[in-house]
Amino acid sequence: MTGIDVAIDGIEGPAGRMVEPLSFAIAPAASLALIGESGSGKTLTAKSLVGLLPPGFRAAGTLGIDGREHRLEQTDASWRAVRGREVSLLLQDPFTSLSPVHRCGPQIAWTLEAKAGRRLPARALDAEVARRLDEVNLPARVARAHPHELSGGMRQRVAIAAALASDPRLLIADEPTTALDASNQAEILDLLRELQHERGMAMLLISHDLGLVRGRTDEVLVMRHGEVVERGATARVLSAPEHQYTKALIAADPALALDAAVPAEASGLAEASGPAEASAVDAAPLVRAAGVVKRFGERTVLDGVDLDVAAGEIVGIVGESGSGKSTLARCIAGLEREDGGTIAFDGAMLAPGRRSRTPGQMQIVFQDPYSSLNPMMTIGQILREALAVGGRAAAEVPGLLETVGLPADAAAKRPAQLSGGQRQRVAIARALAPRPRLLICDESVSALDVQVQAQILELLGRLREELGVAILFISHDLAVVRRIADTVTVVWQGRVVERGPCARVLDAPVEEYTKLLVAAAHRDRPPRHDHTHSHDHSTDGRTIPA
Repeated sequence: MTGIDVAIDGIEGPAGRMVEPLSFAIAPAASLALIGESGSGKTLTAKSLVGLLPPGFRAAGTLGIDGREHRLEQTDASWRAVRGREVSLLLQDPFTSLSPVHRCGPQIAWTLEAKAGRRLPARALDAEVARRLDEVNLPARVARAHPHELSGGMRQRVAIAAALASDPRLLIADEPTTALDASNQAEILDLLRELQHERGMAMLLISHDLGLVRGRTDEVLVMRHGEVVERGATARVLSAPEHQYTKALIAADPALALDAAVPAEASGLAEASGPAEASAVDAAPLVRAAGVVKRFGERTVLDGVDLDVAAGEIVGIVGESGSGKSTLARCIAGLEREDGGTIAFDGAMLAPGRRSRTPGQMQIVFQDPYSSLNPMMTIGQILREALAVGGRAAAEVPGLLETVGLPADAAAKRPAQLSGGQRQRVAIARALAPRPRLLICDESVSALDVQVQAQILELLGRLREELGVAILFISHDLAVVRRIADTVTVVWQGRVVERGPCARVLDAPVEEYTKLLVAAAHRDRPPRHDHTHSHDHSTDGRTIPA
């Protein structure tokens, strides 16, 4: 049984309380989901259970594990005896849990040796690291890679392997599959479920993805503004919610609509993509990529990829982690130099890696705002700098924040003071500042809760309608792509395997790989399939050292 009360230091009473007093119990091998929108208190709750609250916050209550009571107010020295041994925290962003200057193998080995309390023989340690990597569907050679040499999905799987290396009694997983494609999301959560049963491990799963929570957790707590508004068996809460807020979360989740096989016309999703589709097809392409090839060492990441994006068109690119989606986007944006093929913008050929003819006209929103926002600058400074690129006035910062659903006072804060969803909205606002003609969104809504995700998708659709901005939308979430895109291109192992109107490709796929992706998007029990190819992923434009 766990009791929690999180507040701000120096502020007494309700005004300083960030998480209202709550309690819950998780039996061995059972799982509890904690869901709610960004800023609802989910992550504060998780961090209070491992003694990692940010400065300025305090927690009260107890954490009981196997009959041992741990006070949440205890010192950090006392927490070190619990954290990583009895309870492990798996964070949403692997960059915050993996060292960028060490290879992945040693980072898993540190946990194994800390658990053993001694140095382990090198050969045995290497074998155990390889086994832990295999558990999360990664080859042994990943042990020799640095985190930046892996895709976002692979980095998160390394973080999962490190968290499980201590064989904790309780695993707190804070959005553990945000960076993964649908099939790998399902496999990771199914793996965690299997490990729970094998080891009697309890799990607290924090997620904004209701489709993944359903069928993979026993109970659910729904949080809003730091308060639990509904709790109960997961199946009951998601099928027959009682609280209005829970109903709103379910209604906003595109994956649940996809699983329910709701026709696009009936769900209203057709309105998001239908109006521009006909005109986009007839228009001359704003961006034309022809036969693009990209190699990293001996590995071919892109193998003759063709892609057109018309002015005002929203093109979705889908595929598994490591398929080459992000590398293609980086080549178009000039962040990588293609080794073959051509890329043209508005009819003008662009030199590889040099996009000087398009200052401000192409903007990219990355998956991970930590890697794209300067932590030392305030949000206002970040946006003023971006506005200057587009020749716009600094006074437009409040309006830009309002556009992405952030209050004006966010300008005075730094990225670390915002939630993950809020940081991503800042990244989107910065990309919009120069008024680009092409917006490249690389998994830009994957970290957002379903309601904010729906708002951002609505915003992107509105920008297309009002400004005529074209959008290259990269995602592993087919339900999200279905909601926003006019056409979709399916990429596998650096090749385009299928393309066409979004509804046709996702409702009646022709290629076997597309059929597997669509099947995996129906998340009650996705089909397992041979992922040997995923062990050879070229990852976000880099190879795993051989």
